[in-house]
Amino acid sequence: MIACPFWHITNYWKLTGRQAALPAKRKPRSMTSGDHPRILIIEDELPIRKFLRISLESHGFEVAETDTAAKGIGHAASEPPDAVVLDLGLPDQDGLTVIQRLREWSQVPIIVLSARGRESDKIAALDAGADDYLTKPFGIGELMARLRVALRHSAHLGAKSDAAVFHVGNLIIDQERREILLDGEPVRLTPTEYRLLLVLVRNAGKVITHRQLLKEVWGPNSVSENQYLRVYMGQLRRKLESDPARPRYLITEPGVGYRLVDE
Repeated sequence: MIACPFWHITNYWKLTGRQAALPAKRKPRSMTSGDHPRILIIEDELPIRKFLRISLESHGFEVAETDTAAKGIGHAASEPPDAVVLDLGLPDQDGLTVIQRLREWSQVPIIVLSARGRESDKIAALDAGADDYLTKPFGIGELMARLRVALRHSAHLGAKSDAAVFHVGNLIIDQERREILLDGEPVRLTPTEYRLLLVLVRNAGKVITHRQLLKEVWGPNSVSENQYLRVYMGQLRRKLESDPARPRYLITEPGVGYRLVDE
């Protein structure tokens, strides 16, 4: 058990279901070229924790680990990590609760690593605020790639210089000028296409669920109108992809949502 004030706060939540005072918001740790990103593993299965620790450390990460939701939340409050790898099936609380609690005061990247493989589980975790979702069994190479994407996305959010102009491959999106260039040539979008693209840009590298996109672009009364997304994503791909059938930038996460690549 981690002895810190937030431990008592989480127990208060658990016992009463009411929200107590939150810790002061912390700025993300600024990483220089000599720093090693710090990853917090919240996983109750010891063999998986050991495997993750060895794998992450071999790739240059610093690692902390806990085996319950309450300890994980407490550790994230007392020693803020650069990213969290989270199991959903924890012994004291569901991992969704961890995501919701962390999102009340932190924007740390959260990658879910779970045996739950149903689309509904993935959607629930992403809607709660997770940045990505991998199903067990998983490949360590893919986990490392997803971690790198999440860390880049987090760094971009904290850098004002990256907020106005998004650049990936031959695609440039200048939000200040409302200008889109593909291979150096301007691309004209309808207002709805542009709003949809901006939501993806502001969450580049992150899976955005159908429900999230529909809510932000068309409003809360349209969250079940998936045909809107299919039509407008098709239009965006025809304008931004050299081969819309094999997209380079606008990636489909089947049954879940979409991701705009950021590399």
